[in-house]
Amino acid sequence: MTRLPLSLDPDALRSFVTGVECGSFALAATKLCRSTSAISAQLKKLESQCGTTLLVKKGRHLALTASGEILLSYARRLLALNDEAQRAVKGELLQGEIRIGMQEDFGEALMPGILGPFSRQHPGVKITARVDRNPALLRAIEEQALDMALLWQPEQHAPGGQLLGTWPLEWIGHQSIDIAPALKRGEPLPLVMFDAPCVMRARATESLDRAGIPWRMVFISHSLSGIWAAVQAGLGITVRTRVGMPSELVPLNGMLPSPGQLGVSLLGAAGEATEAQRLLQTLMTEAVANVTLRQAHAAG
Repeated sequence: MTRLPLSLDPDALRSFVTGVECGSFALAATKLCRSTSAISAQLKKLESQCGTTLLVKKGRHLALTASGEILLSYARRLLALNDEAQRAVKGELLQGEIRIGMQEDFGEALMPGILGPFSRQHPGVKITARVDRNPALLRAIEEQALDMALLWQPEQHAPGGQLLGTWPLEWIGHQSIDIAPALKRGEPLPLVMFDAPCVMRARATESLDRAGIPWRMVFISHSLSGIWAAVQAGLGITVRTRVGMPSELVPLNGMLPSPGQLGVSLLGAAGEATEAQRLLQTLMTEAVANVTLRQAHAAG
């Protein structure tokens, strides 16, 4: 007879996730109305069920092992599904409205895989999505016209912001472009950018200025699709991340000074988030984390 796989204890998973999110299992014990020893026993039980160490001591604190990082993502999803099943049985499915904003890069390359499944699983939640640039999204959050926004990390700290990951910026051009002759002759590099103010435009021009490389704006766009179209047409080069980069384009690594990295931030409006908002925030956090890992792998 085939042995059935062991089922992970939901209470142990909840203690594990809460402890990691609180940054302290003593705080998790208080939040879950359990003793610290009970939380500790649950964590040991979970490690026994998984057959591996999930946490290690680093000074006074506990840190996730590689296995712990893997389990954390699954644990959040298992608990979300568990809680959703209970609400469904009790007739308490999520209801309400979420107004979400996102920068164009995320709107085209990241959010369809989040909002689609979320809407199908929670049909009672109405989602209103807005795709815009950083300044407009920041204003909308301040005016509480949006409940949350996924955007590039603002140059100045924004209240309520959470840094989800940091992605490398890269010079990108058409696969047929050869900028070496222009660099050798000292000709201005043709740039394709958003109109100012734009953090990536500023990073691009500042890095070239520091390196003493001349440049000129040959195409200014109000949309990301316009930028990609112009670069695909061979009009010039741009600075973006690889997220959403068309297949005909390639990073121009090693040929130009690095424009650095840029953080991905999740901002929430003032006030207590609803359960639906918290769930969507968790899904967005996981999606950005997955892209961050892929970015690091590609850069390596």
